[in-house]
Amino acid sequence: MTGRAFLALTGRELRRWIRTPTAIVASIMTPFFYLLLFGQAFNIGKFLASGPPQLALIAFQGAPNYYSYFSAGLVMFVVLFSSLFIGANVILDKRLGYIKKLTVAPVSRAIILSANVAAGVIRCLLFGSIVLALALGFDHLPGLNGLTVTASVTPWGAVEIFLSMVFLATAFTSIFVTVGYVLEQVESYFAIVNLVNLPLLFSSTALAPETIMPGWLQTIAKANPITLSINVLRENLFPWQGYYPYPPETYLAILLIFTLAVVGLSVAATIRSLAPT
Repeated sequence: MTGRAFLALTGRELRRWIRTPTAIVASIMTPFFYLLLFGQAFNIGKFLASGPPQLALIAFQGAPNYYSYFSAGLVMFVVLFSSLFIGANVILDKRLGYIKKLTVAPVSRAIILSANVAAGVIRCLLFGSIVLALALGFDHLPGLNGLTVTASVTPWGAVEIFLSMVFLATAFTSIFVTVGYVLEQVESYFAIVNLVNLPLLFSSTALAPETIMPGWLQTIAKANPITLSINVLRENLFPWQGYYPYPPETYLAILLIFTLAVVGLSVAATIRSLAPT
């Protein structure tokens, strides 16, 4: 019964998403323009062109150029960005009375949350994979910068990349779905989303190397979950020896602990918010 309820609720969320093609296309076009315009125009690697080649490699942590460094970071940020708006659907379901019907059905609150999170994670993984494919494809188009892979990605490396995306998507989807269960107003939800979005981006190494940040921001960036997931991706796409203090497995272990802690708190908060009043 539990498994069937989980699959049914997850399928319902995915069908509702598929039936909004405009939102899907818009969600894909936003990172596409980041890759096509921002990534092509903003190239801080040119400032290092007069120095020794090793200087650029150190600054970009093994990436051959800034575009490769930036596009790898954008993949993980898109995974995060895709999770930010999922909780809004929960608030809409509450307004329509759908959540109230679920709470009187023989389905546990944890399953209700898990279905929302699972559907959200699938969306995040899809968008992240599309951005990665676009960045790799740009490398083969004349006149465009693209994501240049300088290391042979092993099957285990591909698994590491996939797990880093899953952990990041699961953690933040859980957070924002839970926020959707706790809040009653869509306006309040989007206010929180906008408050979280940019600080998470700019306090990570998605756009800028850690070496050019002030000391206090470097400390924050090292602990940012986005940075941890990006490190896993970059270390597998570019030779990581000497550019990172830890191997990908260490970053994955930290991400796993973070994700489990967040999921546990989210389940507790959701159960409390859906308790009968």
